[in-house]
Amino acid sequence: MNARLEPANRVDDEFDDIVLLLLDHRARADADSELLCHTIAMAALGDNHLWQDMGFASRKELSALMREHFPALVAKNVDDMKWKKFFYRQLCERAEVPICKSPHCAACCDHHLCFGAEDA
Repeated sequence: MNARLEPANRVDDEFDDIVLLLLDHRARADADSELLCHTIAMAALGDNHLWQDMGFASRKELSALMREHFPALVAKNVDDMKWKKFFYRQLCERAEVPICKSPHCAACCDHHLCFGAEDA
């Protein structure tokens, strides 16, 4: 019998999925970027905005890091969706699981949750 609880397994799966997403989009395939992928994935499991859980002063700092290390992923975030939400949307698209309430973000009643300001 597996001693791990199901919620922990889900967290592990989410962590692994985010790491793979980031690894697939990193600019350089080296040990430092691999460590960065793991660091971002761990922070993405936090309760706050990703930039806060990573210790940045603002979302702009996180976006600068993303532009430098994950330009292909940044290019996919054309509407500047909040990073954590964007990661999960990418994971759902990879798994072919629809997650949105509306077929288009502009028509969605939760638009402000995904694209609104991220004040501290």
